[in-house]
Amino acid sequence: MYNLVMKDVRLAVPPFFFLFPLLFGALMLIPGWIYFVVPLYFCWITIPNVFNQFKAQNDLMFTSVMPVAKRDMVKARVTLVVGFELLHIVIAAIFGSISMSLYPNVTYYFFPPNMGFWGLNFVMFAIFNLIFIPMFYKTAYKFGWALLAAVTAAMLFAGITQWIGIQSPVVNEIFYGTGAQQVRLQAFILISGIVIFSAFSVIANRLAVKRFLQVEV
Repeated sequence: MYNLVMKDVRLAVPPFFFLFPLLFGALMLIPGWIYFVVPLYFCWITIPNVFNQFKAQNDLMFTSVMPVAKRDMVKARVTLVVGFELLHIVIAAIFGSISMSLYPNVTYYFFPPNMGFWGLNFVMFAIFNLIFIPMFYKTAYKFGWALLAAVTAAMLFAGITQWIGIQSPVVNEIFYGTGAQQVRLQAFILISGIVIFSAFSVIANRLAVKRFLQVEV
């Protein structure tokens, strides 16, 4: 499995791609910005470029002649995607913490980068994975429609949750509050988001394996 993941990294992930989490994460330093945009750059830029590299390198044909099972091929690709998502979130969260320290008195109209916000980002990536990965493995080659559907769903989730956060006094108090009760709720949302992200990624992997087994390579 490790060798398959490293094959994917070397084949489709140029070294400068690992700078993307730092470049995008630095946008968290903009005070009071729409921070949902930062992780969405992963969906808009990183994923299309990585999967385009796989397509250009004819990775499907190359990997199919290797002595590996189809389920392991899928698992390696899902591991790569999930790994990049975690890298983007962790680095963005670090910059977010720095931003909150630098601007303690800023007024947030959009979600502040606290624990609850990152919980929502885990859910957003969970939705993205559940749609993109199984749809892609209908062919394991064409990714355009799968990417469009997944990005649309992720953006809708981000937009709707942010709108609710602004319009609903209850939700607003949870995500914008700084009291002990609000912090506990934000921590709960973060943990719940991680659980949902993990569960959806596992489900996406299983659905993708089921579909890929029917693909003639």
